[in-house]
Amino acid sequence: MAKIRPFIRAALFAALTAIGAWLRLPFSPTAITLQFFFAVMAGILLGETYGALSQLLYMALGLLGLPIFSSGGGFAYVLQPSFGFLVGLVAAAWVAGRLSGRSRSSLRIAGACVASLAILYCIGLPYMAMILSIHSGQSLSFSRLLWIGMLPFLPGDAVKIALCCLLCPRIIARLGNMYELTG
Repeated sequence: MAKIRPFIRAALFAALTAIGAWLRLPFSPTAITLQFFFAVMAGILLGETYGALSQLLYMALGLLGLPIFSSGGGFAYVLQPSFGFLVGLVAAAWVAGRLSGRSRSSLRIAGACVASLAILYCIGLPYMAMILSIHSGQSLSFSRLLWIGMLPFLPGDAVKIALCCLLCPRIIARLGNMYELTG
């Protein structure tokens, strides 16, 4: 049973990320959701391997057709401008787990979250630019890309990071790092 616990926890965070996709504020061409929040929490609480696995599971289920992304699901979703951010969730969870390093320090968790957010945007923005330029037939300027794909989301991202810094140390203190409890 102990060997299956990390997979169950990864599945739980995949489900939470799916729920987070539907808790959203519509925005064009993407929506403000809680996906990043749950992805980073998965990395911090489950560790880099199982945190990233939770996001891979989420992405795989959505690509298989379950309508768990913010605008549906299915393989054709790879043509959505926001799909790069879903790929970025996998990397963000891994980075959060790796950099938080089983720490209860809010400062270390904040650093891990900020680095994870940078990774998310480094993957999501170029993908968005590519898809939007294919659809419109013209390339976006860098400043336009930042205005439609990042800058409006930063205040919400700051709130998500603050919540992670508040909640994760308490969860770790109460339950321990979930990936330490698997033995």
